[in-house]
Amino acid sequence: MSHIQALIIRIPVILFALTIHEYAHGWMAYRLGDPTAKMSGRLTLNPISHIDIFGAICFFLAGFGWAKPVPINPRNFRNPRKDEMYVSLAGPGANLFAAFIFGLILRYFPTQDILLLSVLVLGIFFNTALAIFNLLPVFPLDGSHVLKGLLSPVAAARYSQYDRYSMTILIFVILLDNFMHLGILNLFLGTPIISLCYLFGGNHFIALISSY
Repeated sequence: MSHIQALIIRIPVILFALTIHEYAHGWMAYRLGDPTAKMSGRLTLNPISHIDIFGAICFFLAGFGWAKPVPINPRNFRNPRKDEMYVSLAGPGANLFAAFIFGLILRYFPTQDILLLSVLVLGIFFNTALAIFNLLPVFPLDGSHVLKGLLSPVAAARYSQYDRYSMTILIFVILLDNFMHLGILNLFLGTPIISLCYLFGGNHFIALISSY
């Protein structure tokens, strides 16, 4: 498969991963009593509503990226700290579930269709990568909200003081890592991502991923 063909297939797969990630955040928030995402038009599977241009570009360049965060109002939750954690975990959870389904199809419904194989393999990889990347405890990623929910209120407030710098540092590391091939992200994320991809897709995934 040529580089152009692989790139064309990546686009809908990445859009799918980003869309279900943000939809899951909004859905969980709505279930827990916060209608903010629904009122903002973000409780939708329309990918246009969720795309962050720079996050999507980083996804294509480095395999890691993000979508436009779904707005939530923790004051609408019955238990704001705990419920915000659930909302944060819903996005990565949706991606891991999608990767699991792609893996089941790849394992138990063998096909020789190159297009379908490409969608399955890339679906496993990008959904897993998006989930693991977003669990990093760096604002504004989901992992930072989970960590704040686990910390004491005082410790969470201290941790939040660094939020204003986190996004800039994160983008800088992604771009530097991609253009200088330093392997920083792969050092921390490569093993858990590939291990989970293997868990979902087995030897079929390992045999095919190098083609993309």
